[in-house]
Amino acid sequence: MKFFDEAKIEVVAGDGGNGCASFRREKFIPFGGPDGGDGGKGGSIYAIADRNLNTLIDYRYTRLFRAKKGENGRGADCYGKGGDDMELHVPVGTVFTDAESGEVIADLDVDGKRALIAKGGNGGLGNLHFKSSTNRAPRQHTSGTEGERRILQLELKVLADVGLLGLPNAGKSTFIRAVSAAKPKVADYPFTTLHPNLGVVRVDNNRSFVIADIPGLIEGAAEGAGLGHRFLRHLQRTRLLLHLVDISPFDPDADPVRDAHSILEELKKYDASLYDKSRWLIINKIDLVPEDEREQRIAKLVKGYGPVERCFTISGLTGDGCKPLTYAIMEHLEKHQRETVSDETENSED
Repeated sequence: MKFFDEAKIEVVAGDGGNGCASFRREKFIPFGGPDGGDGGKGGSIYAIADRNLNTLIDYRYTRLFRAKKGENGRGADCYGKGGDDMELHVPVGTVFTDAESGEVIADLDVDGKRALIAKGGNGGLGNLHFKSSTNRAPRQHTSGTEGERRILQLELKVLADVGLLGLPNAGKSTFIRAVSAAKPKVADYPFTTLHPNLGVVRVDNNRSFVIADIPGLIEGAAEGAGLGHRFLRHLQRTRLLLHLVDISPFDPDADPVRDAHSILEELKKYDASLYDKSRWLIINKIDLVPEDEREQRIAKLVKGYGPVERCFTISGLTGDGCKPLTYAIMEHLEKHQRETVSDETENSED
């Protein structure tokens, strides 16, 4: 699934129409009075989350979106027609941010969610509103206000329950192929994954979760090194992180413990809240370690890694250990869901 997850657009809401200064002029009615109507309101621009979309590619080619203006008011108490509103359909998980101020305008994380991103201008008042006992022939009228104009940054954050962390070639793509129907590219060289991959893991009937595989991180990723930093935002919505560590790296000088700590440091630099998420240690490629050495090497890695919520040993290539891991993940997510519902119930009662 190759997709564009960023775009920058300009939205211009419609200006309000001007009010009209007019007087009623009919035969045999010498004192008709003012009859200037108001201007119509300008069209607003709304964003709508649509589950049928999964890319922002349309917004990389069309950059300017302009809503219609409101019509000017006319005589005979005729009000101007309002400009039609514009709707922009985007994938679920899209975040709209003001490019100038950095303010988050909308976070469309639910299908069908609708948000105002540029408000249309108000219509001006006709001279009909200014008549009084002392001002019987008002010539005042007001102009319509301008619609909002914004430059917006669009970011698509993957909606996944579980996210995979790890160095390039840690076996993340092999693992996601082993537990789901997703078929990301797998090869014996680093940086095979160039864009996020999503896989649906079906544990039982009516029990499944979504797992996200992002490009591997390297040291300095938080400052922009490598590819993974561009996609770290996709892990912000996940409820559980799996840190895959290669217990048998190709480079004989590589230290799995040191490399694992470097990933955790990059995660902490990028976003402390992401670092504090539930995170499990997954020791991968145990099939490459001789059986008489496995227990010792696993114990050494776990001790060097430090405190960890849970630890699993697997082989993404052979599937060894993957099934128990998926069941444990499912139970963790279901427990998290129950706790969330319970907290919401308590808050609503208070």
